[in-house]
Amino acid sequence: MPQVVVMVTTSYPRFPGDSVGTFMEPIAKAIAARGHAVHLVAPWHPLVTRGAEEDGVRFHFYRYAPIRSLNVFGYAAAMRADVSMRGAAFVAAPLALAAGWREARRIARTYRATVMHGHWVVPGGVTAAAAAPHLPLVVSLHGSDVYLAETFAPARAAARWAFRRAGMVTACSADLAARAVTLGADAARLVTVPYGVNVDRFRPDARVRAAERAELGVGDSDPLVVAAGRLVRKKGFEYAVDAVASLPRVVLAIAGEGTLEGELRERARAQGVAGRVKFLGNQTQDRVAGLFASADAILVPSVKDDSGNVDGLPNTVLEALASGVPLVTTRAGGIGSVVEDGRTALVVGERDAAAIAAAVARLLENPALAGRIGGAGRTLVEAQFGWGAAAARFDRAYTEALAFKSLAG
Repeated sequence: MPQVVVMVTTSYPRFPGDSVGTFMEPIAKAIAARGHAVHLVAPWHPLVTRGAEEDGVRFHFYRYAPIRSLNVFGYAAAMRADVSMRGAAFVAAPLALAAGWREARRIARTYRATVMHGHWVVPGGVTAAAAAPHLPLVVSLHGSDVYLAETFAPARAAARWAFRRAGMVTACSADLAARAVTLGADAARLVTVPYGVNVDRFRPDARVRAAERAELGVGDSDPLVVAAGRLVRKKGFEYAVDAVASLPRVVLAIAGEGTLEGELRERARAQGVAGRVKFLGNQTQDRVAGLFASADAILVPSVKDDSGNVDGLPNTVLEALASGVPLVTTRAGGIGSVVEDGRTALVVGERDAAAIAAAVARLLENPALAGRIGGAGRTLVEAQFGWGAAAARFDRAYTEALAFKSLAG
């Protein structure tokens, strides 16, 4: 039955192709494609260029900052290296939380919402629960929210409060789901909903491969490995840089920006590979897809960082698999539940640069193996990780949340 869904989030691609909150756009649009009316509530940002409605998703961006420098809430801007809040965020957060609550409540009332859907239990789940306590609630976990609740007592209390009110909780990986249970989520009302991937955008493409290599100044026969993501500790990019130091001729291209860029550049200089490590900065999804298609191997060297922060399931894992290029990765977070070592990826231990280098060398020396692994990865995502399947799981979560609210009175 079609629902009127108020989706509360602090991240969404601010413009077409933006690399921030990339999974939120296909989630919202795939749910709308199933016949639901989706109203997305998110903080305003200076870079937002979205129209009033796109593909069935109506946008409601709320302003909260009295001055431009305080527009740091959401869109991965509030955290420093993804482990601590920036100074300005402490001022912006209460303003944004209050404004978000008001806007979510207004939209729920104006459009007669039937389901609230909060993304990131803190703050989206809490905001959605408080804005319309009489409505069924679904809370979706993405990783950093669970880490925040694990390490910050006020966030933990807020998460427990939201979990008690949620009719259903979704997590993007089994690892994240298990951690949520320790924080108070009811295992009987929790389901794993892995992300999907756009297999039309991320795919093998010989013409794109040639064009991207020309853009990078890398010859067709030169070995190229690619990584993408925010330059924060849990991504493990320092181990990718170290690995390249023991791989003669191999070029590493990293797409992304973040607080560790200076440190990573210095690490490359110290290793004597500054000329073979290219920092490309923030790139659109189309450019990342092109870079992946151009690679001989894609690296996702994720780790659980020293503070305990770890990705739920990095988008780049599924995007790499869809690209038909062999993936070298770890089992951090939910990655191990998706890939199979030797079949859909080469899996190495966390923080092991030597193992990354050995895996890359193995792929470069054995094109047949590289082709088999790349092909198996593509087949896997085509069969199991379409956004339509994810939307169907969210649809069932709405039904369960409605039933829970009915029973709870």
